[in-house]
Formats: sequence, C-alpha cells, structure tokens
Amino acid sequence: MKEFLETDTFNYIIKPFIYIAVAYILYKIITLVINMALRPKKMGRRRISNHQAKRIETTRSVMNNILKYIIIVITFLLILSIYNVNVSSIFAGLGIATAVLSLAFQDVAKDFLAGLSILLEDQFEVGDNIEVNGFRGTVIALGLKTTQIQHLDGSVKIMANHTINEIVNYSMKPSLAIVDISVSYESDLNKVEKVLEKTMKKIDETYKDLKGKCELWGVEALSESSVVYRIVVLTKPLENFMVQRQMRKDFKLALDKAGIKIPYQQIEVHNEQGV
Repeated sequence: MKEFLETDTFNYIIKPFIYIAVAYILYKIITLVINMALRPKKMGRRRISNHQAKRIETTRSVMNNILKYIIIVITFLLILSIYNVNVSSIFAGLGIATAVLSLAFQDVAKDFLAGLSILLEDQFEVGDNIEVNGFRGTVIALGLKTTQIQHLDGSVKIMANHTINEIVNYSMKPSLAIVDISVSYESDLNKVEKVLEKTMKKIDETYKDLKGKCELWGVEALSESSVVYRIVVLTKPLENFMVQRQMRKDFKLALDKAGIKIPYQQIEVHNEQGV
C-alpha cells in the first residue's frame, strides 16, 4: 500500500481527484454549518423581523458564494503543487498577473465591486421586490458576480452586478393603498362621508396588512358624472394592491346598503322617425 501511494499514478492522477473530492465535501460541510447558523428560526428567542430575515438570507447567500471561490482557488493551488509547480512564485507574480487579469476581466472585477457595494449599502436583499432597467421582480439570489430576479410570470433574469443601475426597491418602506370612490351628484355628501368613515373604521379593525389607519382625504375630483372621494392607508410592503381590492369591495357593499348610487357611464340613443 505504501509503495502504491508513492507511485506516479497515485500522485499525478488519483491525488488531484482526492483533493477535489475533499474540497467538495468540505464546501458542503461548511455551507451546511453556515446555513444552520444563519437560519432565522435559530437566531435565539428574540423575534426576527421580515427585514432582518431577508438580511440574514442575503448574508448567507454571499458567504456561500465567497466560500466557493476561496475553496476553488486553494484546491487549484494544491493540485498545481502536486505537479511541482512553484506556488510561491505564483504569489510573487500576483502583481503582474493582477494587472493582466484586470485588463482581461474588467467586467468581472466590476461585478465583484458592485456586489460588495450592493451588500454593504443595503440596496436590496434576497426576497425584496425591485425594478432594474425596466425589469421588475423578486430577488431570488444575490452573489458577488450576478443577481437573479424572478418576474411575476416565473421568468428569471440573471443580471451582472455592474449593470444594475437606478434600482427601485418596493420592499424597503410601507406601500400606500389608494382607493377612489365615485358617488352621484344627487347623493347627500354628509351621508356619504359617514358611510365611508364607518367602513374605514371596520377596515382598520379587521385588515391584517395595514401599517396605519385609513384616511379620508376628501373630494379628489368633480368628474363629469360623479363626485370622487379618495381614501388612503399605509400597508405592509407590496400588500397595497390586495388591500385596494378588498377595500373597493367593502365600500361598494356599504354604499349599496345605504342606498347610495355609484354612477356609471350611460349612452342615450335617440331614434328620430319621419326625418
């Protein structure tokens, strides 16, 4: 056995594969430890907010990404040492190599710097809903080189980090739900406002995704056939659209119950005979 371990076949053919296998197993073990340590449910007894949970997920993703590149580089250098390549000379020549690589891989370097900037400046995190260069979706992966964004229809766009500019993050702050209610000009506006305020109070007490109380901003417009009231309320990020739909239904039912008409467009057709 000892003689076999000293043969060229073992040293130059089998040993590199052993290094690769060990590196792969080591990567899996360390990532497993990182994933277990950074699971929101394992972060102590204190309650973790949604923002903190996404921050932890982003940190975990980036750490796994960095670990992968470190293990690849170390494994590559160890394999080179098997073939009697002077690894120390590689480090000594890193200055020249860096200059050459910086020219050949400018975009890659930009991606890494942009990835670090995104992480350090907390521009967005895994789970955030963002819009970049006209593409809107949910961040499903954030690495040092690329970011993956999934559209509502399921399509995934993989973007190089240095191309990500003018980010619109819809998940950082509460969203605003805006509902316009139209009533006819014949309606008693004082009665209308009482019905709206009563319904708003019910909404405040029953809706779970609100971050504040409903506000009646008053008459928003005097349109051709109706008086338009505007009601607004802050919601959890991205929940404003669902809240708006629920609010419209509740206001419609309340106005119908109170006998207040919501006008709709009508077309009168005149049939003139004998012309």
